[in-house]
Formats: sequence, structure tokens, C-alpha cells
Amino acid sequence: MDARSSRSLENAVKRVYHDQLVPKINTSKKMSTLAHPPNILEMPQEMKKNCGDTQVKITPERTKMTKSIKEKQSNDLEKVAFKRKAEGEEKPAGKKEAKIIEADNQLITMPLPRIPLKNIMDVEMKLVYVDEEGVSYEFVESFMSTGSQPTCQTAEIGDPLSVPNFSFPPQIDKWLQVALKDASSCYRQKKYAMAAGQFRTALELCSKGAALEEPFEAPAEDIASVASFIETKLVTCYLRMRKPDLALNHAHRSIVLNPAYFRNHLRQAAVFRCLERYSEAARSAMIADYMFWLGGGSEQSISKLIKLYWQAMVEEAITRAESFSVMYTPFATKIRGDKIEKVKDIFTKTHPAYAEYIYTDLQALHMLPQTADWSSFPPQQYLLTLGFKNKEDGKFLEKITNRKLPVFTEHKTPFGLLTREDTVRQMETMGKRILPILDFIRSTQLNGRFPACSGVVEKLQYASLLSQLQRVKEQSQVINQAMAELATIPYLQDLSQQEAELLQSLMADAMDTLEGRRNGKERAWNTIQKVGRIEDFLYQLEDNFLKTKKLRTARRQKTKMKRLQTVQRS
Repeated sequence: MDARSSRSLENAVKRVYHDQLVPKINTSKKMSTLAHPPNILEMPQEMKKNCGDTQVKITPERTKMTKSIKEKQSNDLEKVAFKRKAEGEEKPAGKKEAKIIEADNQLITMPLPRIPLKNIMDVEMKLVYVDEEGVSYEFVESFMSTGSQPTCQTAEIGDPLSVPNFSFPPQIDKWLQVALKDASSCYRQKKYAMAAGQFRTALELCSKGAALEEPFEAPAEDIASVASFIETKLVTCYLRMRKPDLALNHAHRSIVLNPAYFRNHLRQAAVFRCLERYSEAARSAMIADYMFWLGGGSEQSISKLIKLYWQAMVEEAITRAESFSVMYTPFATKIRGDKIEKVKDIFTKTHPAYAEYIYTDLQALHMLPQTADWSSFPPQQYLLTLGFKNKEDGKFLEKITNRKLPVFTEHKTPFGLLTREDTVRQMETMGKRILPILDFIRSTQLNGRFPACSGVVEKLQYASLLSQLQRVKEQSQVINQAMAELATIPYLQDLSQQEAELLQSLMADAMDTLEGRRNGKERAWNTIQKVGRIEDFLYQLEDNFLKTKKLRTARRQKTKMKRLQTVQRS
């Protein structure tokens, strides 16, 4: 039934995509931090009674609204920046440099702080399992006409005639309302299996057009809001039933349908935590905190809870990592080559067992939950250094810095077909070595270079390998996750026209793959992989040519020296 529901939502969802994409706790391991030791975020003493029972959803033209919100916030932050700059100019010039040198010379190595499992479960009870009863709607006209921050316009499920005074949201279909009321009643009685069945029925009704009373008049975004609400209810039901594997695709689809709502990302994080995929859980929590701020969330207690969850997931990911170790270095000025070498030297002394290969991420800066403040200008940023026990485990990261379209799977004949053995070997390499490291890097990196540093293309290429091996269930989960990440990217960073078109192509091809459609065209991520393989092949040819040239030059010099020696002797 889930598959049929997913297929039936296609028309409404595709219209949303078009508007959306246009423009067990163990803390034995150690982490090094320069200058700023990690601190445990304190749990808030009180939570307000109605702390976010309503969703914060951005208007239909999501990219435009996100941009306008960012511009408004950045204008306010620029004023703060100018004030700081003016104050800084009044101080002696050498004082800042002295502080930086002092910070560079400080090294604090300490065990990761233990965040009790109870604290993590408290966060989930307050923010993940909250029993929401409303579907939010937002209209571009209200935002564009007033120019104000988006407000939440919620239609309650309980009474189809009860509408907030300040807005007139569309009314949910009466039959769908009945199904949702029955499902919510079962959920409150802790009959989670029955509730899940009722929500699946509601999702099927929604997919057949029974979402709103006037489905032919309703914008696709409103239908998507209702569908996202039902998907997220299924996530909580399956989590309550301790079946996170069943909740996973629903968590991904809720984000695809409504990427601006922070709870969707937090519920995805809870699913990842239950599946012990801590790096991905950390990234989802980080995005949830950012979306909460971007949507105008002002409850500091909620943000603290999300950051606590984010911190716990990062620490658990570091603890579980066996092949690498980590160091975060705070900085306030432009990174120079000598500073990078100094950081690597400190890392080698601190983590000698992980010094076989050291990688410093220069593509995008990192943020830690202990110091993350989205409203500050600029927020505290960190340089990430990874060290590996085995050189082969980390050497693939060189391509991120050197290639525009990196391909991380080895293929000696770029135009040849893969054998089944090659496919299995590449699938295991991607799934066990490459993707886990990329996921960890992105757990503290809000935005990176698209598509090279996003990790999305690599997931889609991994899904292709799973498809060739006929592992359909895993392929579906990977593609749904990639679609959720693609839907979120426009909120995290500004995209060029070329990047937006690529993002649309990836999303369309991902949907076609899930639907089992073949349109005669090659998938966009496979084209990227082919180009990357050809690029690798050309680089290899160039390297071979330069090595041969160097050998020839050395031979000529040697021959010339022998001739001179012979002439001198004669």
C-alpha cells in the first residue's frame, strides 16, 4: 500500500518540485579541539506548554521566500557586522593577531562529554512524538503583499469548520477528516499498529484526490502539506512500534513534500538514530535547527534541545568510527598553507595511530552545536581534520579538492560494462568506506559545493549499483533519502542557474526511477559518473605521460654525462 500511495502522489508532488527547485550511548573515544573544548548543552528546565504544535512552512514559491528571508536576516546581521568592525578598528591592531596565535598554540584533548540516553529520549518525547493536530498552509500572496515574516496558518483536523480568524486555509476533505480522526484516536490510545493502518488509509485517500474539499482548485503545495502531515504521522507510529526501517521512507517523503518544516528533519534524525546511523542523524538534527531558525522560530528552549540532540549524534558518530579520528580547529582569519601544516602536525602528535593519511577539509567550513548560532555574523567556524589508520580509506577524499565532478569508484575501462563481481566490489566500497565518511563530514557542514560536496550524487550512483544487483528495497530507501536532500538544498545555499537545472534533472530522474519508468534517456547521475570516469582516465594518461617524460629526460641526461666522461678520458 505504501508503494501505491507513493506512486499516486506523483502528480501533486511533481508540481511541488517544480516550484521548489527553480532558482546505546558510548563515549570512550577522544576528540581534539583547538582553543574551544566541547561543552554539554544544558537541558532547558521548562518547556512551554504549546511549544510548537504548529508547523512552520514556507510559502509555495519556496526558493523565492527563502531568499527573501535570508536577505532580510542578512541585512540585519550586516549592521551588526559593521558595528563590530567599527569597534575593532578602535582597538590596537596587534591584539587580534596575538589572540589568534594564543588560540593556535592551545590544544585541549579531552574525552567526549557523556550525554545520557535519557536526555536524548527527552528531546524525542518533546519534539518528535508531539501529537500535532494541524496542517499548516502558507500562501505566497500573503507574504509578498505584506512583506512580513511568514506566519503559520493552521487548519485543525478535529473540526472541519474551525478556522483561525487571521486566515482562510483550504478545508480538508470530509472523508479524509474521518480517517485522520480515527487514526489520531487510536494513536492516543497507544494502539499504534491500528493507527498506522488508519494513516495508510488516509494517505491512500489523499493520493486518490480526497485531500481537500476542492482538489481541482487547490494549489499543489496545499495537497503536499496534507500528504506530508500524514507521512510524518506514520513515522511516529512506526517509531512507537520500534520499527524504524518501516518509518524510514515515510520520513524521507515527509521532507520531500515539506522540506521547510523543522520537525520533519528531526523525525528523520530519530529514525536514523534508531538505525544506528549517527552521522546522518547528526546532519538531520543540524538542518532541523537551521530550519527552525530560518522559519522564524524564536523559542530558545526548542533550539537548545535540537542542538543537544545534534551534539549527541556527532559524538556517537565519532565514538563508533573505527577507521578514522577527528579534530576541529576554530579560526577567525583566512586559512593559510602554513596554518594547515601546523594543524596537521598537531593532529599527528595527538593521534599518532591515525596519521597514515591526514585530510583537511577546505571545501566548506564546519560548525559545532556547542557554538552554532545562525543569527550571528559570522558564526563560529571550524576546520575539520580527519586522520586514517589505512591510507586507502581516506585517499579518495583528494578528488573532492581536485575534481569538479569526483567519481570515487575505480573503473579501469571507462567505456566498458561492469561485471557482477565488479558491481559487488564497487557497491561494498561505496556503502562501507566512502559514503560513511562523506556522511560524517556533512554532519557538521551545513552547505557545501554542489554537487561535488553534497553527497547526493554519490548516493544516487550507489542506488544504481543496488539496482544492478536487484536489491530493490535498499535502492528505494537510498533514492528517497537522496530526494529529501535534493529538496532541502535550495534552503541551505544559493544555487546558480546551472546548478538549479542539474538539481531539477536529478530530482526528475530519481522520481522516474522510483516509478519504474524508462524514458530512453540515461539518468543524470550516471552521466556524471561517466564524465568523471573519462576525467579520471585523462588524468591517468597525463600522469603516465609526465612520468614517461621524466624518465626519458633522466635517461638522456645520463647518456649525455657518459658521453662527456668518455670524451674527457680520451
